[in-house]
Parts: sequence; structure tokens; C-alpha cells
Amino acid sequence: MKRNTYLDMQSLSDARANWQQAFDWTALVGDETVVTAEAMGRVTAEAVFARLSSPSYLGAAMDGIAVRAERTFGASDEQPLRLRLGFDAHFINTGGAVPHGSDSVIMIEQVHQVDDATVELRSPAFPWQHVRRVGEDVVAGEMVLARHHRLRATDLAALLNAGVFELTVLSRPRVAVIPTGSELVQWQDARDTPPEPGAIIESNSVLLCALAVDAGALPTTLPLQPDHHGAIRAAMVEALDSDAHMVVLNAGASAGTRDHTVHVLAELGEVLTHGVAVMPGKPTILGRAAGKPVVGTPGFPVSAWVAFDQFIAPALAWMQGQLPARRPTAEVQPGRHLPSKLGREEFLRVHLGRVGDRVVATPLKRGAGLVTSMVRADGIIRVPADSEGIEQGAPQQAELLWPASGLDDTLVLTGSHDVTLDLLADRMKAVAPWIRVSSSAIGSVAGLVALAEGQGHLGGCHLLDPASGEYNVAWLQRYLGTLPARLLTLAWREQGLMVPRGNPKNIDGLSSLTQSDVVFVNRQAGSGTRLLLDHHLQQAGIDPSEITGYEVDEYTHTGVAVEVRAGNPDTGLGILAAANALDLDFVPVARERYDLCVPERFWDDRRVVLLRQVLADPAFRADVEALGGYDGAEMGNVAWSTTAR
Repeated sequence: MKRNTYLDMQSLSDARANWQQAFDWTALVGDETVVTAEAMGRVTAEAVFARLSSPSYLGAAMDGIAVRAERTFGASDEQPLRLRLGFDAHFINTGGAVPHGSDSVIMIEQVHQVDDATVELRSPAFPWQHVRRVGEDVVAGEMVLARHHRLRATDLAALLNAGVFELTVLSRPRVAVIPTGSELVQWQDARDTPPEPGAIIESNSVLLCALAVDAGALPTTLPLQPDHHGAIRAAMVEALDSDAHMVVLNAGASAGTRDHTVHVLAELGEVLTHGVAVMPGKPTILGRAAGKPVVGTPGFPVSAWVAFDQFIAPALAWMQGQLPARRPTAEVQPGRHLPSKLGREEFLRVHLGRVGDRVVATPLKRGAGLVTSMVRADGIIRVPADSEGIEQGAPQQAELLWPASGLDDTLVLTGSHDVTLDLLADRMKAVAPWIRVSSSAIGSVAGLVALAEGQGHLGGCHLLDPASGEYNVAWLQRYLGTLPARLLTLAWREQGLMVPRGNPKNIDGLSSLTQSDVVFVNRQAGSGTRLLLDHHLQQAGIDPSEITGYEVDEYTHTGVAVEVRAGNPDTGLGILAAANALDLDFVPVARERYDLCVPERFWDDRRVVLLRQVLADPAFRADVEALGGYDGAEMGNVAWSTTAR
């Protein structure tokens, strides 16, 4: 089959402007009448006017007595004034109707009751004192709310007081989502039987529908369609004939031989945009058919998220007569250089946390298929299309995916990866729900460099000094220089070769890595595991060039374990806990100490204090040791500090 080409790659700003001008958005959804008390969050379709004045009578604003003010003139301490109850004065409660002939209310605290029939005053009242006038809040016929106003709780109360018990609101946008892809399986079918190789659990429709709900829409998922032109066409016809105001087709939007969306849309309507200069999200399709907006979102989940965020969410806002929501922003400084591809605006997912007087941004993996990068992201840095990247430390505006207050509650943990760090983050949150842990696996050496540059609160490291046989101390002195710091021990752990169950290649140690039929996967340069491997290879007299796959690396122990489990490499060096998690066999190589390096200035930071409290908890130590390969006897101890130099 012939491969598609992008019809009219547009910049994000042009595509967005053309999309906004393509429809009379509020006219698409129409309106409906709803009960005021049930209208929370709805949007007024027209101006709303009061039917009643509020209050509709003269009402008391205080508990006390109602009087005619002029009757009290002259009252003083020297000349107290007595009034007859039921004639000159009337007891009244807050909200009660002021009797005819009265025009003032005197607070009960200022009234002395002489007997059952008489009260005494020692100061005069003035007209309309503590009296709510008719229409003080709103007058019948007055406009209470303009059109396209999103209703809040206070609005509902005001409308009811104004006698508006029903009102006309814009209908909620209805969105029909059509998932496509022959490789997809429904999540319901994957609950008991894991998908076969090549099959993918269909989750994008859940993503898109949840985003639509969050944007105030009413989504519906249509049946999953295969990569077949006729099937997709029939599904789109069904969606266009339904009561949906917008149709979204997920996947099949790119330029591959199995991407049919653009052709189906061209047959049934008009393609407005095919291809937007963004990354991820380039294959986005915008169009119209049967007078309705149609969006083709890319199949990769992060690309689908960007397409929704930039085109579908704004359209749903426009349908409701609203401006698209704007996320809060913060000035951040990238912890390292962030290269980017010229010609496309990039949505870069980043970890964020305040370290000292600045907010540090650490990039996450960029793959468009990595939906967990959105789960872990604290913000988005948008790299302009005319830029080749952002220099380290150059101030940038980041869109926040969490409240800005969270920046001060985030513990920025960088350096070496360890599976217990996730357990640690979870336990800290159980103790203090306000805490957030931002953990970036960049390797032990890179983590120490980040600490030296003020880009983290603490860094994980397990760096062996071959000369002394000690862990981490010599490396801290090398990379932190005179920066005061302490080494806080997490645990001793076992490193070894992870192999498939049954060890089919009979790998029994590092010497096995030189076998011609053994493929190895390494850790990245600068990681403690890579340095540990190189040290033991040197001791064994093994040249790395003899190892097939030595130059191929992963950034985490679990990443190595997943590769071995999938059968791509035959083995990789990692910790026993990762092997256990992925049901792999394990050939021990070394025992090492994993420490957390804490700059002295953060030692008493409330986030670090909380971490230290968790490390001191015997229950947490037991949970770590249960993972396998950990010895927590020294957990929470200070292994070294600046004063020990």
C-alpha cells in the first residue's frame, strides 16, 4: 500500500488559530434548561435576570427591637428613654420582617428591658440602622449573570434568592471517541491473559475520555476498529450520525501504510490540518465532517495527550463560551543542557523542585510512547520551534502540572537508581501527605555533579574506590570539593548478573560475558554499576571489547531486568531486588554500599528530616530487606561527614 504524506504541516500557532476560526463553537452544542440547584459548573447560554428582589421586604440585620428612629432621638445616659413593647418597640430576630411604621433595629445588647411591657434606651437610633432594604442584594429585573458565565456555588445561591429556579445553559459538549489499531486489545481481555508479543493494551480511549470529562464534556467510546479503511469509515459515519458534537479518532493519523484517518476524513468531509510542527504530536489531524469538528490524534499516548491539550481541550472550552484554561507557571532552571530538534516546538516533560532559591528542572525520557513520563512529570517546558535547545541554567518558564505550592514540598533526589527509592517515596508520603519526591536516575557521578551545582537535595551513589576499597568517600571529595556534606547509608546490596530463569547460557560469572553466544546489556557511563563492572573486568583481565553489547546501556536496574526478561540480551549487571521483581535468576558478583549524599545545608531541611525519620523506622528496614539482596543493618547511619575528613 502507498505510504501517506503530510498534506500541510503547520506551526502550532497557525493550526490553533485556523482551528478556532473554523467553527461557531457555541452554536455547535446548543442549549438546554436545567434546575438552578443542579447547575453547578454549567455555563449560562444567555443573560440571567432577577425575577424577585432580594430581600423582598424590610428585614432585620440584627437581633433586637424594631423602632421608628425619630422616636428615639434624645435618648442618653442622663435622660434614658422608655418605650412600650408592642406599640413603640417590637422584639425582632435577624431576618425577620420589620413591622410597619418602624425603620430601625437596635441591637439587643443595647436594650435594657425594664419589665414585660417596657424597654429602656440610653442612645438614639438612626433611620435604617441594622435594616436590610428591599432589593439591597438584587432588584427584580436586574441582570444577575451575563451569558457564558460558568456557575459557581455562590451563583446558585444568588439565583435562587433572585427567584430564578430554572435557567438556560449551554449543553455539555458530547465527544465520540473511536479507538483504532489492529494491534490493540481491550484491557478487559488482558486482565487474566497477558497480551501476546506485538499486542498492545488499548488505553488511549480511557486517556482521552478522562481528559474530556475533566474538560466538562460527556465522552462516549465507540467499539475498537482494526486498521481497515472500510471499518474506520463506517465507525466515523456512525459517530457523525450520533448526537456527538465532536468526533475523535485515535491512532491511524500518521503517514504509515496502515494510517487511514486522513483519507476517511477527506472522503466524508474536509481536512483542515494534517501535521503540526510539535514534538510529540506531529501527526495530529484537524478537520470537519457533517458540520462537526473531527480530530485525528496520534497513537502514541503522549502525542495523543498533546493533541488533546492543544486542540481538543481548547475546542471544548470554546463550545462552552470559555477561554482555554491556562496552567500556572514558574521560572525554572534546567539542570543540564536540553537539546531539541529545530523546526518543531517540543513539549519537554520535566521533574521540578525548589532547591535553595531556584526551581530546578530535570528532563524525563522523551519518547512519545512513554505515558509514565506524564505520570512522573511535574511540569512542561515548551522549547520553541526556532531553537536547537536550552542551555543548562538558562531561566525558562515551565507550565506546572501540580499546584505551585508543591514546589516547596518536593524533595529532589538525583543520582543512582535503586528500587528502594520508590518504596522510600511511598513511605514518606504515608507519613506526610504533603511531601513529593522527585527522583531522577542519572547515575552516581552525574548525581554528585548535580549536588555540587546546587541541583538537588541529595544524591544516591555507590562508587567504589579501587585504591582504598571504600565506597563513595573519595568520589565525594573529588566532585564536591569543599562543599560540606554527609553520607547517609541506605543499605548494603548485592550486585550480580541477571539471567533468564534456568540460566540457559550457563552464565556463572563475568568470564562468561566473553562467550560468543552471550549478549550483554550495560549500564550508562558514570553509573556506579558501570564503574563496578569495569573494576571487576580489570581485575579479571577482561577487555570490554570482548563483550558483545558492552556499549549498549540502560539507565536503571529495572530497565536492564526488563531487557533480559524480554530475551533481547542474555544478561546484564544489576541488583538482586530487580532480578526478583522480574522473576530472573541471579549470579552474584559483588556486595556494595548504597549511600545518600546530603549537602550539609539541607541536613535539617524538613524534607530531609522526614526522610531520615523513615530510614530510622525498623518497619521500613524490614520492607527493604524483604525485596531481596539488601542488608539494612546500617540504614540511616552517617557513614561519613565533612568533619571526618
